Amino acid sequence: MAPTLFDNPAKPGDLVEISRGAFKHWAVYIGGNEVVHLMPLYADDSGPFSNLLSFLDSGVAEVRRQKIWELVDSDDYRINNLLDDEYEPRERRIIVREACRMVGQQLSYCVATRNCEHFVTELRYGKPESRQVKTAAVIAGVATAGVAIVALGAALFSSLLKDDNKRRNRK
Repeated sequence: MAPTLFDNPAKPGDLVEISRGAFKHWAVYIGGNEVVHLMPLYADDSGPFSNLLSFLDSGVAEVRRQKIWELVDSDDYRINNLLDDEYEPRERRIIVREACRMVGQQLSYCVATRNCEHFVTELRYGKPESRQVKTAAVIAGVATAGVAIVALGAALFSSLLKDDNKRRNRK
């Protein structure tokens, strides 16, 4: 059965977060069970890992208008106006008008600086922002720090063992 928005009624201009497994895809709801979203060229939006490399390697994306159930397929989704507590949303009619005007346009795409989440947050708030990218950057920073601490610990342990061996050889 095709998903509908009746369980969680969306209003035009709301952001739709679609779970694609390892990442989230984002769209703007424009009414009539339709959304506008940014999709890298040559990407297939049919599954959780479909053409993941296209998302990471594409430099160009297209603004598309689709029925929500075509985009969502069987994936989980929810209305998520994630930055409403930080920024004043623009008027709904303006969000929808600008989204519809952009349909068919090709835009530059970069997973870190200009992805589908940046696209929809710029439409809704006038500010391109991606929490996914910020979260990934924090995780990468923590992982890097963790690796550095382990390497430092290993170096110190190795140094202590060498000192201990030198003391034993002197006796």
